[in-house]
Amino acid sequence: MEQLVNIVFVGLATGTTYALVGLGIALVFQVTGVINFAQGDFVMLGGILFALLAGKFADPAGSQLGLFPAALLALAITTLIGILVYLLVIAPARKAGHDRLIILTIGASITIQGLATLAFGTDPYVAPRFSGQSLEERSVDILGVPVDTQYLWCAAITGVAVVAMWQFLTRTTLGTGMRATAMDPETSRLMGISPQRMALLAFGLAAGLGALGGTVLAPLNQPDTTVGIALGLKGFAAAVLGGLDSPAGAIAGGLAFGLVETFVIGYAGTEYKDTIGFGLLLAVLLFRPTGLLRRASVVKV
Repeated sequence: MEQLVNIVFVGLATGTTYALVGLGIALVFQVTGVINFAQGDFVMLGGILFALLAGKFADPAGSQLGLFPAALLALAITTLIGILVYLLVIAPARKAGHDRLIILTIGASITIQGLATLAFGTDPYVAPRFSGQSLEERSVDILGVPVDTQYLWCAAITGVAVVAMWQFLTRTTLGTGMRATAMDPETSRLMGISPQRMALLAFGLAAGLGALGGTVLAPLNQPDTTVGIALGLKGFAAAVLGGLDSPAGAIAGGLAFGLVETFVIGYAGTEYKDTIGFGLLLAVLLFRPTGLLRRASVVKV
């Protein structure tokens, strides 16, 4: 029972990172119709930049106050890179078909990884924990089971980010414009809403969400320049599981994928986690392409 409870907590906490990646993919897909396979690289950049900047802002007295500006700068820089990806890669080819645009995001992902390797090397980076630097403070008892405090930070920060995103999409003018563009770009253009501007905003927000996921995950899994592809695929799996056109579904899909992965690690072994996880994605694509949380629509002609 203790192992089961620990697996559930760890799976949900890990799934929050996949949820952030999947939410970014779903957001871009809704507004532009394009699956952004560079999303995982924003996670990688956020994690590495946070690890580097946290060292720059480190307090000799051991205070954690330097983590906040380091995280903000990592988010800001990664968001700017996401905006540049749209301006330099997607916007010039916006009249092309969605298949070509998807290939362009794959090219952008390869380019980002290559440039990051030149800039940061291939070694993993160690990021400081948000709290609990000593071994005694690194876990708290929940239902009698010790849970790493960094997993709690993952869950808490993801929860705040999801609520903030929901408020932005439903309570602000820009958010309303994004939802209108997602529903009907042509009508939105007639109403004075620029689909290009909304797409730019979607890429920036998606990059910020990815960087946030990378920041909270960095103390647990030391980031290097190769982790982006795997995280991007897992975020895509989360988005597909919940339905690509459903931000809420992407969050649920991320949590589900995290649980499946952690259960596989706990009961079958680490070597099977990707095989079974992506096997689940393949099954959903084959038998339920609209996602597990959405009903397939039937159109009579």
